[in-house]
Amino acid sequence: MELDELYQDIILDHYKHPQNFGVLANADCSLEGKNPFCGDEITVYLTVKDNRIESVMFQGNGCAISQASASIMTGALKGKTIEQAQIIIAKFAEMVKEEGENFDDSLEELNALQGVSGFPTRIKCALLAWNTFKKALEQYNNKETS
Repeated sequence: MELDELYQDIILDHYKHPQNFGVLANADCSLEGKNPFCGDEITVYLTVKDNRIESVMFQGNGCAISQASASIMTGALKGKTIEQAQIIIAKFAEMVKEEGENFDDSLEELNALQGVSGFPTRIKCALLAWNTFKKALEQYNNKETS
């Protein structure tokens, strides 16, 4: 099996069987994000405990790229410290914009989305959940420091 086929299978599997899909009860923060260009909508929920992403879930609808990206994101960020999550978010954004490198093997599923870098309209789809999570985390941090 070619690497492109494997990555396509990963994306389709996450689209058809999303991880951490649903509403997170008692979330510390939730935020809705929309991509008006293709109609993707997502709400990200997160809980933080001791500076660590204790739980992250999402719900929404949209194209396979946006939904698979959200599913993969939840697995990649759950259990990470806030600082680790911010680094992963930045690296992911660089990768899909073709400015960064592949992730190490521990985050291999994120590499499945690198192919969107060749399709500028799909970059927004892939980044929707990530940008929404980033803004939700900023919102959470602002609540904690005020």
